[in-house]
Amino acid sequence: MRRNERMARRWLGIWAAACLLLAALLASTGSEAAARIGVITMQPGEVFFERFGHNAILVDRGDGSEPTSYNFGFFDPTEPDFVSRFIAGTMRYRLVALPLSRDLAQYRASGRGVSVQWLDLDPTEVQALIAMLEVNARPENAVYDYQYFTDNCSTRVRDALDAATGGLLRRQLMVSSQGITHRMEAVRLALPAPWMAIGFHLGLAAEADRPLSRWDESFIPMRFADALNGVRRADGRPLVVAEETLLPHRLAPPPREYPLLRIEAMLLGFALAVGLIVLGRRAPRVLAGVAGLFWLFAGTAGLLMAFLWLGTGHHFAWANENLFLLSPLALVLLPGAVRALRGRPPGRVFETVLMLVLVLAAFGAFLKLMPFMRQENVEWVFLLLPVHWALARHFRLLAGARPADR
Repeated sequence: MRRNERMARRWLGIWAAACLLLAALLASTGSEAAARIGVITMQPGEVFFERFGHNAILVDRGDGSEPTSYNFGFFDPTEPDFVSRFIAGTMRYRLVALPLSRDLAQYRASGRGVSVQWLDLDPTEVQALIAMLEVNARPENAVYDYQYFTDNCSTRVRDALDAATGGLLRRQLMVSSQGITHRMEAVRLALPAPWMAIGFHLGLAAEADRPLSRWDESFIPMRFADALNGVRRADGRPLVVAEETLLPHRLAPPPREYPLLRIEAMLLGFALAVGLIVLGRRAPRVLAGVAGLFWLFAGTAGLLMAFLWLGTGHHFAWANENLFLLSPLALVLLPGAVRALRGRPPGRVFETVLMLVLVLAAFGAFLKLMPFMRQENVEWVFLLLPVHWALARHFRLLAGARPADR
């Protein structure tokens, strides 16, 4: 009897130990399974560098601690070479890991909406991504060379998730396109600040007009969030398993479509040309002042575009066809405008350069007929070519009438 009792106790102890071991294993497995990854998307703000939204990777370790936001969008404007790097197109950004509540504080204060998409990742993918982020967030690894369209805070989030999933995102997002271009996105999102939208439209060259895949569109955080909703795992499971609003959006949303203003630009260009002709007949000196302001703008804009092409790393501004419409040569016309403003003849050099500026603008318009010239600047042709023509017409007539006036 005692022997049987001892045997029963022994087996009971073994069974209890086995249960404890199993419970420990289950708890350990459950802890790893509870860790999850999300993509935070911040809506556009009102400051110019907030116009395009933002995103980050959210890591919830499932151990009761506050989730960590891995944010690739930090820069230091106090760096000694910050301004020069900004101008040259070689800015430095860095990855920062910070508690979610701290990351959300600025968005709550500014009224920007924030949402999170929780992803269906395998435990090994979760742990690999966490390890990758922890290594990249170290001070010696955190800094990267920022490129607005091709290597920014959103593309870094995309690339990290793609690496953790063995190229899943690239395989599915590289094959589709909605016909969207970098110019469309930049101008659309900058429209609430018209000066910013005009600057993008005028300063971006043909490289910004290449149709983008969904992969390339992901340089905009909101586009990336939309693309994630269409990604599927190998077995057909959606990658995004849940979405949650962290902060409501209290600001006006950006325009949904890229504005096509060709008709408006054509009508405005025609109206400006007619107005200049009438002004030249009634008040030639006033027209000379208006022409001088226009040539000052044209020449300065041309110099800036030439500098972006030849002196910076802003690749999407290289070989800008708007240089035909806004040539630095326009600055040579300013002394003639001053002479005309004083009622004196502008001079022979002025007349020659004036015709050259018009010919360049006309050639820029002719290029729109060439199928290999894909820069989207028809609006600028419709707007600026009539102005060049009207000014050239006025001063040519003025030069032709000068002998008779004597």
